[in-house]
Amino acid sequence: MFVTEEMIQGMVERFGSPHRESYRFEVTPQEFQRIRSSQKNGRNHDVTLYVEKDDKLIVIAKPFYPKGIFRAPSGGLNPGESFDDGIRREMGEELGCEIELEHFVLRTSVEFVNNGDNIHWRSFVFLARYVRGDFNYTDHHEIREVKQVDWEDFKDFSRWMRQTEIGGLHYRAALHDTVLKLLGRNG
Repeated sequence: MFVTEEMIQGMVERFGSPHRESYRFEVTPQEFQRIRSSQKNGRNHDVTLYVEKDDKLIVIAKPFYPKGIFRAPSGGLNPGESFDDGIRREMGEELGCEIELEHFVLRTSVEFVNNGDNIHWRSFVFLARYVRGDFNYTDHHEIREVKQVDWEDFKDFSRWMRQTEIGGLHYRAALHDTVLKLLGRNG
């Protein structure tokens, strides 16, 4: 576990104290293995960014997502990497742009469960704004598409995610709904 409480506290001091939320989701064996495989070096986290540009949200689609489903970009810090360095690297890889953090919105604790086995996961969720870049993302293995959507259109993604049988998308839908509520954009 290489995101320490000291690192988190540094982000709280700079970007405010986040709301805390806990979740539990059943996932398929395939999803469970995909999450397990992302736990290199003991990783148990992601940093999720709700990035605004021109009052729209920048979203991504993973290659295995059903057509039409998008979500906020996210990625993990590498061992020894700061939040700032990891976020800068991930946004270059996933969005092809630079961003500036504005607010630490949400800190989650989640259990992904399959056949009695579980994985403890954490998400650190920030609101950010686009600074510059051309959306020529570099991680074509992880990202299928990047685009901008209106906040109103973004609300539909949660509903569509919940209509799938993908537990990881159910978690992303819960994040979306919580963030929309916390930002006052759910009405």
